[in-house]
Amino acid sequence: MADIGVATEPIRIVLAEDHWLMREGTRHILEQCSDCRVVGEAENGQEALELIQRTQPDVAILDIRMPKLNGIEVVRRMKEVSSNTRALMLTAYDDDDYILALIEAGALGYLLKTARPNDVIDAVRQVNAGEPVLHPAIAMKVARLWARRRDAAKAQSGQGPGEDLSQREWEVLQLAANGFRNKAIADKLALSVRTVEGHFRSIFAKLGVSSRVEAVLYALSHQMVTQEPQNKT
Repeated sequence: MADIGVATEPIRIVLAEDHWLMREGTRHILEQCSDCRVVGEAENGQEALELIQRTQPDVAILDIRMPKLNGIEVVRRMKEVSSNTRALMLTAYDDDDYILALIEAGALGYLLKTARPNDVIDAVRQVNAGEPVLHPAIAMKVARLWARRRDAAKAQSGQGPGEDLSQREWEVLQLAANGFRNKAIADKLALSVRTVEGHFRSIFAKLGVSSRVEAVLYALSHQMVTQEPQNKT
């Protein structure tokens, strides 16, 4: 996992949770984070979407089951009203269908409410930096489910997982699986950031996925890449 330091500018956060006590507890955790600032709180999905549109936060922390509009629908719709806001789900639900639906909708992070305070703060920083976050208890389970779904689609082509990736694309995917961001990948491989972005687009097309999260999950589940301690300095 990449080392995500303290942001130079406060991370602006909208917090949406229908249970008052949980919302208060999460806000208290975020108040201990020197580079986090809660700019709005919502107790239902519709209110959350309106807050996101009005405040244009960096990160939206959302529950799944909320009145008026559920978290999945908020993630889908918020792209239209605040395209730069990234979604971090903080929920009690680890149902497979929920998780896959959220990944497909574009959520960048998924934490269970059993997460420790430091894990929540770290997740906010990672999501703000554009890095995917999945709670360890569900990551590999979701990877296997996602892989089976994609395998069914790719089986018609007769190709095995990742057979058509170039050597450079393999290298990019390996670094992504170990938490390297685009700039760090570019530096490591002596490429431009634009070239790295182009490799990711090609990887997405070849694996039949639409995001970095999906690509890494697919690759890990098929043992195409390994996660190892890396020096990212």
